Amino acid sequence: MTESRSPLHAAHERLGARFTSFGGWEMPLQYEGTLAEHRVVRSGCGIFDVSHLGRFELAGTGADELISRLLCNDPARIDPGRAQYTMMLTPQGGIIDDIIIWWLEDERFIVLPNGANHDTVMGTFAEESASDVSVIDLRGESALLAIQGPEAPAMIEAVLGSKPGRFRLLDNLGPAGSVIAAGTGYTGERGAEIMVTADAGEEVLDRFLEEGAIPAGLGARDTLRLEMGYPLWGQDLDTTVTPLEAGLGWVVGWDHDFVGKEALVSQRDSGVPKQLTSFRFDGRTIPRHGNKMRSGDSEGVVASGNFSPGLEAGIGMGYLTPPPSGDSETLDVEIRGVWRTASIVDPPFIRN
Repeated sequence: MTESRSPLHAAHERLGARFTSFGGWEMPLQYEGTLAEHRVVRSGCGIFDVSHLGRFELAGTGADELISRLLCNDPARIDPGRAQYTMMLTPQGGIIDDIIIWWLEDERFIVLPNGANHDTVMGTFAEESASDVSVIDLRGESALLAIQGPEAPAMIEAVLGSKPGRFRLLDNLGPAGSVIAAGTGYTGERGAEIMVTADAGEEVLDRFLEEGAIPAGLGARDTLRLEMGYPLWGQDLDTTVTPLEAGLGWVVGWDHDFVGKEALVSQRDSGVPKQLTSFRFDGRTIPRHGNKMRSGDSEGVVASGNFSPGLEAGIGMGYLTPPPSGDSETLDVEIRGVWRTASIVDPPFIRN
Protein backbone atom coordinates (compact mmCIF):
# COMPACT_ATOMS: atom_id res chain seq x y z
CA MET A 1 0.00 0.00 0.00
CA THR A 2 1.32 3.45 -0.91
CA GLU A 3 2.06 5.62 2.11
CA SER A 4 0.80 9.18 2.35
CA ARG A 5 3.27 12.06 2.39
CA SER A 6 3.18 15.48 3.98
CA PRO A 7 2.86 18.51 1.68
CA LEU A 8 6.30 19.40 3.09
CA HIS A 9 8.00 16.13 2.08
CA ALA A 10 10.32 17.78 -0.46
CA ALA A 11 11.42 20.32 2.15
CA HIS A 12 12.29 17.52 4.59
CA GLU A 13 14.36 15.81 1.90
CA ARG A 14 16.19 19.09 1.37
CA LEU A 15 16.84 19.31 5.13
CA GLY A 16 18.35 15.81 5.23
CA ALA A 17 15.55 13.99 7.05
CA ARG A 18 15.60 10.26 7.66
CA PHE A 19 12.06 8.98 7.18
CA THR A 20 9.98 6.36 8.93
CA SER A 21 6.62 4.72 8.41
CA PHE A 22 4.02 5.89 10.94
CA GLY A 23 0.29 5.24 10.75
CA GLY A 24 0.34 4.89 6.97
CA TRP A 25 2.49 8.00 6.47
CA GLU A 26 6.12 8.49 5.51
CA MET A 27 7.30 11.10 8.03
CA PRO A 28 10.65 12.48 9.28
CA LEU A 29 12.10 10.34 12.08
CA GLN A 30 15.15 12.53 12.65
CA TYR A 31 17.53 15.00 11.03
CA GLU A 32 20.70 15.52 13.08
CA GLY A 33 19.64 12.87 15.59
CA THR A 34 16.94 12.18 18.16
CA LEU A 35 18.99 13.14 21.23
CA ALA A 36 20.20 16.40 19.71
CA GLU A 37 16.71 17.34 18.57
CA HIS A 38 15.23 16.46 21.97
CA ARG A 39 17.71 18.77 23.71
CA VAL A 40 17.05 21.60 21.25
CA VAL A 41 13.35 21.52 22.12
CA ARG A 42 14.11 21.60 25.85
CA SER A 43 16.59 24.49 25.53
CA GLY A 44 15.67 26.41 22.38
CA CYS A 45 13.06 25.79 19.70
CA GLY A 46 12.29 22.80 17.52
CA ILE A 47 9.79 22.54 14.68
CA PHE A 48 7.95 19.32 13.89
CA ASP A 49 5.88 18.41 10.86
CA VAL A 50 2.86 16.58 12.30
CA SER A 51 0.76 16.59 9.15
CA HIS A 52 0.03 12.89 9.65
CA LEU A 53 -2.38 13.87 12.46
CA GLY A 54 -6.07 13.98 11.61
CA ARG A 55 -8.11 17.17 11.26
CA PHE A 56 -11.57 18.01 10.05
CA GLU A 57 -13.98 20.91 10.40
CA LEU A 58 -17.35 20.47 12.09
CA ALA A 59 -19.78 23.33 11.51
CA GLY A 60 -23.46 24.12 11.58
CA THR A 61 -26.42 24.18 13.92
CA GLY A 62 -26.02 21.27 16.31
CA ALA A 63 -22.22 21.05 16.10
CA ASP A 64 -21.93 22.06 19.78
CA GLU A 65 -24.36 19.31 20.84
CA LEU A 66 -22.57 16.71 18.73
CA ILE A 67 -19.18 17.54 20.26
CA SER A 68 -20.72 17.28 23.73
CA ARG A 69 -22.43 13.95 23.07
CA LEU A 70 -19.62 12.12 21.27
CA LEU A 71 -16.67 13.31 23.41
CA CYS A 72 -16.18 12.83 27.16
CA ASN A 73 -14.80 16.24 28.13
CA ASP A 74 -17.39 18.98 28.46
CA PRO A 75 -17.10 21.80 25.91
CA ALA A 76 -19.12 23.95 28.33
CA ARG A 77 -15.89 24.16 30.37
CA ILE A 78 -14.40 26.37 27.63
CA ASP A 79 -15.50 29.09 25.22
CA PRO A 80 -14.96 29.88 21.54
CA GLY A 81 -11.33 30.78 20.96
CA ARG A 82 -10.11 27.93 23.16
CA ALA A 83 -8.75 24.41 22.65
CA GLN A 84 -9.58 21.34 24.74
CA TYR A 85 -8.14 17.86 25.26
CA THR A 86 -10.85 15.20 25.16
CA MET A 87 -11.62 11.61 24.15
CA MET A 88 -14.05 9.55 22.10
CA LEU A 89 -15.15 6.44 24.02
CA THR A 90 -16.90 3.16 23.38
CA PRO A 91 -20.16 2.51 25.29
CA GLN A 92 -17.99 0.42 27.66
CA GLY A 93 -15.72 3.41 28.35
CA GLY A 94 -12.76 2.27 26.25
CA ILE A 95 -10.75 4.94 24.47
CA ILE A 96 -11.41 5.03 20.73
CA ASP A 97 -9.11 8.04 20.49
CA ASP A 98 -7.74 10.98 22.44
CA ILE A 99 -8.44 14.21 20.62
CA ILE A 100 -7.83 17.95 20.64
CA ILE A 101 -10.71 20.23 19.62
CA TRP A 102 -10.27 23.82 18.47
CA TRP A 103 -13.46 25.81 19.11
CA LEU A 104 -13.18 28.60 16.55
CA GLU A 105 -16.61 30.21 16.99
CA ASP A 106 -20.19 29.26 17.82
CA GLU A 107 -21.09 26.01 16.04
CA ARG A 108 -17.68 25.75 14.34
CA PHE A 109 -14.88 23.46 15.45
CA ILE A 110 -11.76 21.83 14.14
CA VAL A 111 -11.39 18.30 15.50
CA LEU A 112 -7.88 16.81 15.60
CA PRO A 113 -7.77 13.03 16.17
CA ASN A 114 -4.68 10.87 15.98
CA GLY A 115 -3.62 10.07 12.44
CA ALA A 116 -4.48 6.38 12.61
CA ASN A 117 -7.98 7.19 13.85
CA HIS A 118 -8.81 10.09 11.53
CA ASP A 119 -11.24 8.15 9.36
CA THR A 120 -12.91 6.44 12.34
CA VAL A 121 -13.50 9.64 14.29
CA MET A 122 -14.51 11.73 11.29
CA GLY A 123 -16.79 8.92 10.08
CA THR A 124 -18.53 8.74 13.46
CA PHE A 125 -19.20 12.48 13.42
CA ALA A 126 -20.50 12.26 9.85
CA GLU A 127 -22.83 9.37 10.74
CA GLU A 128 -24.18 11.12 13.83
CA SER A 129 -24.53 14.61 12.38
CA ALA A 130 -27.79 16.15 11.27
CA SER A 131 -28.27 17.42 7.74
CA ASP A 132 -27.37 20.99 8.70
CA VAL A 133 -23.99 20.01 10.22
CA SER A 134 -21.09 19.75 7.77
CA VAL A 135 -18.04 17.53 8.28
CA ILE A 136 -15.16 18.66 6.05
CA ASP A 137 -11.88 16.73 5.79
CA LEU A 138 -8.95 19.19 6.10
CA ARG A 139 -6.03 16.79 5.94
CA GLY A 140 -5.66 16.88 2.17
CA GLU A 141 -5.56 20.67 1.92
CA SER A 142 -3.36 21.63 4.87
CA ALA A 143 -0.12 20.99 6.74
CA LEU A 144 0.24 20.85 10.51
CA LEU A 145 3.37 22.12 12.28
CA ALA A 146 4.33 22.13 15.97
CA ILE A 147 6.77 24.81 17.17
CA GLN A 148 7.98 23.88 20.64
CA GLY A 149 10.54 25.06 23.19
CA PRO A 150 11.41 27.99 25.50
CA GLU A 151 12.21 30.20 22.51
CA ALA A 152 9.10 29.17 20.56
CA PRO A 153 6.72 31.99 21.65
CA ALA A 154 9.10 34.71 20.45
CA MET A 155 9.63 32.92 17.14
CA ILE A 156 5.91 32.41 16.63
CA GLU A 157 5.28 36.10 17.19
CA ALA A 158 8.11 37.04 14.82
CA VAL A 159 6.82 34.80 12.03
CA LEU A 160 3.05 35.06 12.46
CA GLY A 161 2.70 38.49 14.06
CA SER A 162 1.10 37.15 17.24
CA LYS A 163 1.23 34.10 19.52
CA PRO A 164 -1.58 32.17 21.21
CA GLY A 165 -1.74 31.68 24.97
CA ARG A 166 -1.92 28.22 26.46
CA PHE A 167 -4.89 26.37 24.95
CA ARG A 168 -5.98 29.58 23.19
CA LEU A 169 -6.58 30.03 19.45
CA LEU A 170 -5.63 32.69 16.93
CA ASP A 171 -6.98 32.71 13.37
CA ASN A 172 -6.03 34.42 10.10
CA LEU A 173 -2.30 34.65 10.87
CA GLY A 174 0.76 34.40 8.65
CA PRO A 175 0.92 34.82 4.90
CA ALA A 176 -2.49 35.89 3.54
CA GLY A 177 -4.19 34.69 6.72
CA SER A 178 -3.33 31.08 5.92
CA VAL A 179 -2.56 29.99 9.50
CA ILE A 180 -4.61 28.99 12.56
CA ALA A 181 -2.50 28.67 15.71
CA ALA A 182 -3.34 26.89 18.97
CA GLY A 183 -1.32 27.06 22.18
CA THR A 184 -1.05 23.28 22.42
CA GLY A 185 1.69 20.69 22.01
CA TYR A 186 2.95 17.22 22.88
CA THR A 187 6.34 18.04 24.42
CA GLY A 188 5.60 19.87 27.67
CA GLU A 189 7.28 23.00 26.33
CA ARG A 190 5.80 26.34 25.39
CA GLY A 191 4.77 26.91 21.80
CA ALA A 192 1.94 26.20 19.41
CA GLU A 193 0.56 23.84 16.86
CA ILE A 194 -0.36 25.60 13.64
CA MET A 195 -2.47 24.55 10.69
CA VAL A 196 -1.43 26.18 7.43
CA THR A 197 -2.82 25.80 3.93
CA ALA A 198 -0.79 23.29 1.93
CA ASP A 199 0.33 25.86 -0.64
CA ALA A 200 1.75 28.15 2.07
CA GLY A 201 3.27 25.39 4.19
CA GLU A 202 6.83 25.46 2.88
CA GLU A 203 6.98 29.27 3.11
CA VAL A 204 5.91 29.16 6.77
CA LEU A 205 8.35 26.34 7.54
CA ASP A 206 11.21 28.28 5.95
CA ARG A 207 10.35 31.43 7.92
CA PHE A 208 10.64 29.52 11.19
CA LEU A 209 13.94 27.99 10.10
CA GLU A 210 15.25 31.46 9.23
CA GLU A 211 14.30 32.60 12.76
CA GLY A 212 16.41 29.80 14.20
CA ALA A 213 13.99 26.91 14.76
CA ILE A 214 15.65 23.52 14.33
CA PRO A 215 13.82 20.72 12.48
CA ALA A 216 12.94 17.79 14.71
CA GLY A 217 11.45 14.39 13.91
CA LEU A 218 9.09 11.88 15.42
CA GLY A 219 11.91 10.22 17.38
CA ALA A 220 12.40 13.32 19.53
CA ARG A 221 8.65 13.90 19.75
CA ASP A 222 8.28 10.47 21.35
CA THR A 223 11.04 10.92 23.96
CA LEU A 224 9.77 14.40 24.80
CA ARG A 225 6.17 13.28 25.33
CA LEU A 226 7.28 10.30 27.43
CA GLU A 227 9.31 12.52 29.77
CA MET A 228 6.09 14.42 30.43
CA GLY A 229 4.07 11.25 30.99
CA TYR A 230 1.84 12.04 27.99
CA PRO A 231 0.12 8.88 26.68
CA LEU A 232 0.39 7.63 23.11
CA TRP A 233 -2.69 6.12 21.52
CA GLY A 234 -2.03 2.57 20.39
CA GLN A 235 0.49 1.98 23.17
CA ASP A 236 -0.75 3.61 26.38
CA LEU A 237 -4.36 4.10 25.28
CA ASP A 238 -6.79 1.95 23.30
CA THR A 239 -10.32 0.57 23.46
CA THR A 240 -9.37 -1.84 26.28
CA VAL A 241 -8.45 1.07 28.58
CA THR A 242 -10.68 3.71 30.20
CA PRO A 243 -9.65 7.29 31.08
CA LEU A 244 -9.87 6.37 34.77
CA GLU A 245 -7.49 3.43 34.37
CA ALA A 246 -5.10 5.70 32.48
CA GLY A 247 -5.10 8.26 35.30
CA LEU A 248 -6.91 10.75 33.08
CA GLY A 249 -10.10 11.23 35.06
CA TRP A 250 -9.68 15.00 34.74
CA VAL A 251 -10.56 14.65 31.04
CA VAL A 252 -14.07 13.47 31.95
CA GLY A 253 -16.80 16.09 32.28
CA TRP A 254 -19.23 14.37 34.63
CA ASP A 255 -21.93 17.06 34.31
CA HIS A 256 -22.93 16.24 30.74
CA ASP A 257 -24.12 13.13 28.90
CA PHE A 258 -21.73 11.38 26.52
CA VAL A 259 -21.14 7.95 25.03
CA GLY A 260 -19.52 5.75 27.69
CA LYS A 261 -20.57 7.80 30.71
CA GLU A 262 -22.60 5.04 32.37
CA ALA A 263 -19.63 2.67 32.27
CA LEU A 264 -17.29 5.31 33.69
CA VAL A 265 -19.67 6.18 36.52
CA SER A 266 -19.80 2.50 37.46
CA GLN A 267 -16.02 2.22 37.41
CA ARG A 268 -15.60 5.45 39.34
CA ASP A 269 -17.85 4.09 42.07
CA SER A 270 -16.42 0.56 42.20
CA GLY A 271 -12.72 1.25 41.54
CA VAL A 272 -10.46 0.50 38.57
CA PRO A 273 -9.22 -3.05 37.91
CA LYS A 274 -5.87 -1.83 36.57
CA GLN A 275 -3.81 1.33 36.68
CA LEU A 276 -1.26 3.03 34.46
CA THR A 277 1.87 3.18 36.60
CA SER A 278 4.99 5.26 35.86
CA PHE A 279 8.52 4.29 36.86
CA ARG A 280 12.17 5.23 36.41
CA PHE A 281 15.49 3.47 36.79
CA ASP A 282 18.47 4.99 38.54
CA GLY A 283 20.71 4.40 35.52
CA ARG A 284 20.62 3.79 31.80
CA THR A 285 18.57 0.57 31.91
CA ILE A 286 16.01 1.06 29.14
CA PRO A 287 12.54 -0.52 29.31
CA ARG A 288 10.66 -1.22 26.10
CA HIS A 289 7.06 -1.74 25.08
CA GLY A 290 5.97 -5.27 25.96
CA ASN A 291 8.43 -5.94 28.81
CA LYS A 292 6.78 -7.73 31.73
CA MET A 293 6.19 -5.78 34.97
CA ARG A 294 5.36 -6.83 38.53
CA SER A 295 4.90 -5.20 41.93
CA GLY A 296 3.78 -7.34 44.85
CA ASP A 297 0.69 -9.21 43.65
CA SER A 298 0.28 -6.91 40.64
CA GLU A 299 1.37 -7.86 37.12
CA GLY A 300 1.39 -6.20 33.73
CA VAL A 301 3.48 -5.09 30.77
CA VAL A 302 5.28 -1.91 29.80
CA ALA A 303 3.19 0.25 27.47
CA SER A 304 5.86 2.91 26.74
CA GLY A 305 9.52 2.88 27.70
CA ASN A 306 12.65 4.66 26.55
CA PHE A 307 15.80 6.52 27.56
CA SER A 308 15.15 9.97 29.04
CA PRO A 309 17.74 12.46 27.75
CA GLY A 310 16.73 14.89 30.50
CA LEU A 311 17.27 12.40 33.33
CA GLU A 312 19.88 10.25 31.57
CA ALA A 313 17.93 7.26 32.84
CA GLY A 314 15.40 4.73 31.64
CA ILE A 315 11.74 5.62 32.17
CA GLY A 316 8.44 4.01 31.34
CA MET A 317 4.83 3.38 32.15
CA GLY A 318 2.54 0.39 31.96
CA TYR A 319 -0.64 -1.11 33.37
CA LEU A 320 -0.56 -3.16 36.57
CA THR A 321 -3.46 -5.47 37.48
CA PRO A 322 -4.65 -5.04 40.16
CA PRO A 323 -3.40 -1.49 40.86
CA PRO A 324 -0.34 -1.58 43.14
CA SER A 325 -0.95 -0.92 46.81
CA GLY A 326 -0.70 2.68 47.93
CA ASP A 327 2.52 2.09 49.84
CA SER A 328 4.33 0.44 46.90
CA GLU A 329 7.52 2.33 46.08
CA THR A 330 9.12 0.02 43.52
CA LEU A 331 8.29 -2.37 40.72
CA ASP A 332 10.31 -4.84 38.68
CA VAL A 333 10.67 -4.96 34.90
CA GLU A 334 11.95 -8.01 33.01
CA ILE A 335 14.56 -6.90 30.47
CA ARG A 336 16.32 -9.58 28.44
CA GLY A 337 15.40 -12.24 30.96
CA VAL A 338 16.58 -10.29 34.02
CA TRP A 339 14.20 -8.63 36.51
CA ARG A 340 15.37 -5.11 37.27
CA THR A 341 14.01 -2.83 40.00
CA ALA A 342 12.70 0.68 39.26
CA SER A 343 11.13 3.38 41.43
CA ILE A 344 7.41 4.11 41.07
CA VAL A 345 7.01 7.84 40.35
CA ASP A 346 4.28 10.33 39.60
CA PRO A 347 4.53 11.90 36.14
CA PRO A 348 5.79 14.10 34.69
CA PHE A 349 9.25 12.58 34.91
CA ILE A 350 10.80 16.03 34.51
CA ARG A 351 9.38 19.37 35.60
CA ASN A 352 10.01 22.55 33.62
